[in-house]
Amino acid sequence: MATFREAREALLITNDLDLIDDEEMLLLYDLNRSKNLNIPHWKYEKFELDSLYLTTNARNRLSVYSEEALCLLLRRFAYRCRYEDLVPRFGRPVPQLSMVVSETMDLLYARFGNLFSCLNQPWLSQANLVDFSQSIYRKRAALDNCWGLTVRPVARPGEHQRVLFNGHKRVHAIKFQSVVAPNGLIVNLFGPVEGRRHDSAMLAMSGLLPMLETHSLTPTGQPLCLYDDPAYPLRVHLQGPFKGAALRAPQQLFNLSMSRARTVVEWVFCDILEYFSFLDFKKKS
Repeated sequence: MATFREAREALLITNDLDLIDDEEMLLLYDLNRSKNLNIPHWKYEKFELDSLYLTTNARNRLSVYSEEALCLLLRRFAYRCRYEDLVPRFGRPVPQLSMVVSETMDLLYARFGNLFSCLNQPWLSQANLVDFSQSIYRKRAALDNCWGLTVRPVARPGEHQRVLFNGHKRVHAIKFQSVVAPNGLIVNLFGPVEGRRHDSAMLAMSGLLPMLETHSLTPTGQPLCLYDDPAYPLRVHLQGPFKGAALRAPQQLFNLSMSRARTVVEWVFCDILEYFSFLDFKKKS
């Protein structure tokens, strides 16, 4: 099947040979115009890396080396850009660039997504959890492990503003729930959900509590807890700050010590946004 560009070139030739008149040529030429930007991608050299592995999209008859697909995905998220900005680098049309990025994301999530949703992993053994709790305690924190929630602001949407509006932060936002270990690795990540969702609702949706009851234990069976946001419920495996305006001095010291440990969650998200600035919705909108 001929491409839109080939069809337009054929129309110009047939009009030049007087096989169709100018009116017919203009009508057919407009019907065979692609909705994508007319960027001469064929003038650029293809992005090439030595590779033996091939990623194939059989439905669209598109074959891409896995290294090229990964580089394209990283370049897309490293900085705010449109797909047409990537044409000179990768030498592919915009629809192909979009398909490669989308399918690469799906492939990575299908293969490695369990690392963000399952606590049954070798590096999260009971002995390692005890080491994590001790490392936090040595930083003058009052409790064991800490996990936190962050809200990512986005630009005010044209539609469904009530769904994304977060009344507590007073911004249009999407929300993530993350558990971060003292070594800086994300243990569990759930989201995004609409900004209007309450934190406790997001906790229930994530299914984190049942996983903690099974895996957040010492080798002797004693429960280990996570330190959470004040909006979360208090449970054996979930602890939070003392609430109220008239806190006693020991309670204030407890909150202060744990809030310092909890900032590791924000550091992790800052690192992610530094490497992949395309994800910073508020600044890039």
